[in-house]
Parts: sequence; C-alpha cells; structure tokens
Amino acid sequence: MIDLKKYIVNVPDFPTPGISFKDITPLLNDAGAFHYVIEEFSQLVKQLKPTVILSPEARGFLFGPAVSFNSNVGFVPVRKPGKLPRTVVRKNYSLEYGENMLEMHLDAIKPNDRVLIIDDVLATGGTVKAICDLVEEQGATVVGLGFLINLTSVPKDSGLLKYSTTSLVEY
Repeated sequence: MIDLKKYIVNVPDFPTPGISFKDITPLLNDAGAFHYVIEEFSQLVKQLKPTVILSPEARGFLFGPAVSFNSNVGFVPVRKPGKLPRTVVRKNYSLEYGENMLEMHLDAIKPNDRVLIIDDVLATGGTVKAICDLVEEQGATVVGLGFLINLTSVPKDSGLLKYSTTSLVEY
C-alpha cells in the first residue's frame, strides 16, 4: 500500500485566499504512485462491474481514461459547454458562486448502462451530482463514484448519499 499523501502537495491560498489546493502533479509524475491509483480504481471496476466510465474535464480526464483502458471498459468524457461536436445532453447546476453546465454526447450512454464516475476531488459534490442526474435522465444507473481525494471537512450535497462512494485519500 502506498501513502498517496506523500505525492500530493498542499498549496495554501490557491487559487484564492483561504483555499488549500491539492496539487496532484507529483503523483502523476511518479509512475509507481500513478500506477497504484489506476490499479485501485480498476479494483473498483471489478467490484462494481460498470459498462462505462464517465469523468468530467479536466482532472477527471487524468484518471478515467487510464482506468477505462486498464479495465477494458468504455470511457465517456463529460465536458464544459461547446466542446463536443455532435448532439449533446446537458445539465445546468449551481455552484457557490454561480451556475455551470456540463455536456455529453446524446448517444454516449444507453438506458441499460451501469456507470462508474471517476474524478480527482470530491469537495461539495455539485459537479458529480450533476453528472449523476445527467446519467439517470438518460435511463442509465450510477453504480458508484470514485475519487482520488475526498475533502471530508467540506459539506456534501445530500443527494450523493444514495451512491456508493470510494476515495483513496481523505483530508
């Protein structure tokens, strides 16, 4: 077992005063640590048996495709508005400081799909809750949520309680 916290740097007051940013670039730069993370998430795939993995841009893209490749499971990118070339479905959601929107291709998931969502950090859960809603609106099932980091001191969206959630590191 690897102590992943050794590869995550706390950067105080970034991007704004009072925020302690978790810099994961040292983890990505260490082949052993990065491999460990992908293997841990791949074990989650074996356990939950998803038919597809979804990840939001940008840092979710660092893990989701690698886990997808390692597990031989398809990958679906969830993007910011205007980044996907074909017909999309979208979800608006609220943030502490305003509104945001996520999109994925309309044909990316099917009603019988079992979806595992993988991202880097779970803070309030607003983004991942919007993705869960988007998935369920398409008739698919969210079988689990996987995060590298869970910021346990940050209050979570209560709508996440119904999902199986795994995090590899907690702060």
